[in-house]
Amino acid sequence: MYPPAPVLPEMLRQHAEQAAFLWTVYDRAMLFPEENPELDALRLARLLERLEAHLDGLRVAGAEGLRVAEARFAEYPEAGELFVVRMLQPEAEGLRVAGLEWGRVRAYLAANLPLSP
Repeated sequence: MYPPAPVLPEMLRQHAEQAAFLWTVYDRAMLFPEENPELDALRLARLLERLEAHLDGLRVAGAEGLRVAEARFAEYPEAGELFVVRMLQPEAEGLRVAGLEWGRVRAYLAANLPLSP
């Protein structure tokens, strides 16, 4: 058996940032498809692949990936950061973004984001 791979906090932070950003882009594209007509089905699929890759990078790191995502959310309590934290919870294991019910995800995020001052 091999020892676990070392965790690189800076790389995990980048994964968390990019995953949150890509969720925000995806969410906006779903809400307002007319804003960016170039974001067709193929490009949306590629965006989701990139988002999944960043989430997987955090998942592979286990508890440390979740810790970094939670720290990002504490610093930037935005929908994208909350989405990443939620996708790293044990009960979300095996879930893929494309298979989520987008309306339910948006409702969860709205209900669980801190109120702005």
